[in-house]
Amino acid sequence: MLPLEYFLFLQIILFLFITPGTPRIVIISYSMNYGVKKCIWTALGDVTANIFQATLVIFVIGSFISDHPLFLTTFKWIGVVYISYLAYDIYNSKPKNINSNEILEKSLISFFKDGFVVAGTSPKAWMFFPFIFPQFIDFNSNYIVQFLILITTYVLLDFLSLVAYAILAKKLIVWLKANPKTINTISACVLIIIAIIIAITQQY
Repeated sequence: MLPLEYFLFLQIILFLFITPGTPRIVIISYSMNYGVKKCIWTALGDVTANIFQATLVIFVIGSFISDHPLFLTTFKWIGVVYISYLAYDIYNSKPKNINSNEILEKSLISFFKDGFVVAGTSPKAWMFFPFIFPQFIDFNSNYIVQFLILITTYVLLDFLSLVAYAILAKKLIVWLKANPKTINTISACVLIIIAIIIAITQQY
């Protein structure tokens, strides 16, 4: 892996992280409803799923995924169902009053699970790791070291971008103080739209 290829990899993943996909929509809503600290667990769940995905693709089932599109289709529909459930859950959640110290009921494990499942069932991730990620690894050289460099970079930047979204969302809550239910409605609608787009457009 040449330095030029590494910088290209950085550009690709930074573009992916800046784009507000499903994990970031969930993070924004959770930040406004539960606070930034709780969102760290969702972000940890997200990057943990990514580590599993990358490891499986590079060392175990990379060729299997390429040869069996049914695998991706199955994960697509699992993701669609779970995203729809999250949209329902977010819409019905009670927005946290900005001036309140009230702690809303949701366990840290639940935050971690939501991040893990959303990332783990994301067709976008399952397309990236088997089809784009390996392009930056020279399997004729020490590919384990290359893998560690790439996945560490990916996970670190992904985690930081998720936390940045959470912090930004927390700042924006001041603008929504007059109507705190708005962000839940918007987030739920966006998630439903994402689920519909995935169901219609993602074909393998």
